[in-house]
Amino acid sequence: MFPKEVYIDRRSRLKNLMNSGLVLFMGNNEAPMNYPSNGYHFRQDSNYLYFFGLDHDNLAGVIDIDNNLDIIFGNDLSMDDIIWMGPQPTMKERAAEVGVEKTLPMDKLAEFLQGEIAKGRKVHFAPPYRGEHVLQMSKLLGIRWGSVSNYVSEELIRAIVQLRSIKDKYEIEEIEKAVDIAYEMHTTAMRMAKPGVIEREIAGTIEGISLAKGGPVSFPIILSIHGETLHNHYHGNTLAEGRMMVTDAGAETPMHYASDITRTTPVGGKFNARQKDIYEIVLKANMECIEANKPGVLNRDIHLQAGNIIASGLRDLGIMKGDIAEAVRQGAHALFMPHGLGHMMGLDVHDMEGLGEDYVGYDEKTKRSSQFGTAFLRLGRELQSGFVLTVEPGCYFIPALIDQWKGEGKFTDFINYDKLEDYKDFGGIRIEDDVLITDTGHRVLGKPIPKSVAEMEEAAGKE
Repeated sequence: MFPKEVYIDRRSRLKNLMNSGLVLFMGNNEAPMNYPSNGYHFRQDSNYLYFFGLDHDNLAGVIDIDNNLDIIFGNDLSMDDIIWMGPQPTMKERAAEVGVEKTLPMDKLAEFLQGEIAKGRKVHFAPPYRGEHVLQMSKLLGIRWGSVSNYVSEELIRAIVQLRSIKDKYEIEEIEKAVDIAYEMHTTAMRMAKPGVIEREIAGTIEGISLAKGGPVSFPIILSIHGETLHNHYHGNTLAEGRMMVTDAGAETPMHYASDITRTTPVGGKFNARQKDIYEIVLKANMECIEANKPGVLNRDIHLQAGNIIASGLRDLGIMKGDIAEAVRQGAHALFMPHGLGHMMGLDVHDMEGLGEDYVGYDEKTKRSSQFGTAFLRLGRELQSGFVLTVEPGCYFIPALIDQWKGEGKFTDFINYDKLEDYKDFGGIRIEDDVLITDTGHRVLGKPIPKSVAEMEEAAGKE
């Protein structure tokens, strides 16, 4: 855990941002895989971690805004628990580690909340994302289970986003640790990308690196020679010469901070001419968009900058044509990059997405676009010092989407569909880094991971 003063300060700042009432944070419980005592790897709720820091199951935290009081609800372990788990600190001892003096047993939570509700006090809570929490909220607060989402506190959502968006020095250190683990994951994947290797051999190996170096992966690994499928979790293909392998993977540290890195490796370690042409376009977009990161800039503008770079490069190859600025304005480039440039990162790899993407990535000044491609941009608003975000341009040749647009006669002034037929077997390329916005600009986090053509070929050639 961080020093207890970090959690005390976070709770204090939350109180200052809220008007009145109680804030309820439910920790996560164990989730069984196939029978009750065989559980998935436990992962604590990120908001609970942020404000209360305790990383075990069956806990709740309450922040009383009006009375400046923090309470942790949880049970001391029984002798049966100790037999299986060994000696554990008491709840009083655990709570003291995060600066909380008052603790109560978990079975007192409902009584406490109902008593406060009877006094006319409001209970603020964030959107629940597990079914068990919906049912818990229903019982604890006396709300019909189908209506729980109607009582989510927008005031709390906005306060959490304001606090968690700005990373402190402890958080930045943790994210850099996660990126350094990703360095080992990705350089290992590059070395393993040989003809005849099955994707799962590489995916399993690099997941093992994450587990050995810190914690589980920060999201299910995306690793495929079919990089044109943006979130491809199938790992059953056999690598072959002439294909590109997209690896989108990151690690969680023991403190649960995430990394999210993508590299695209030529199978066999050498780019052919066609691969190199497209790769260099994406690399240019990645590097120039990183350089554009600084406080006060709209991330949506940087996203559109990536679109212009990719469209211009494809025009040089004869795949696109015409007025590139107009092509991007109309959204023709989204045939090749149908996703956003990046997203916030922190305790969640898509940080705070469970609170609602528009609360995190947009604000009163910056609204989400409805245009295909740009509509999928998770972070569009003005960048601020302390943000940590991904910069991940890509270029993909998706046969089904190409055929659909061609059949509909879409953007024929900007897309050379005849030339594009030669690329329908190409796959896709994505290059992604994790970037901190500083007071004067930006900093790419962690140990630099190979990404130039020469660096990729050198890394892939190592045994």
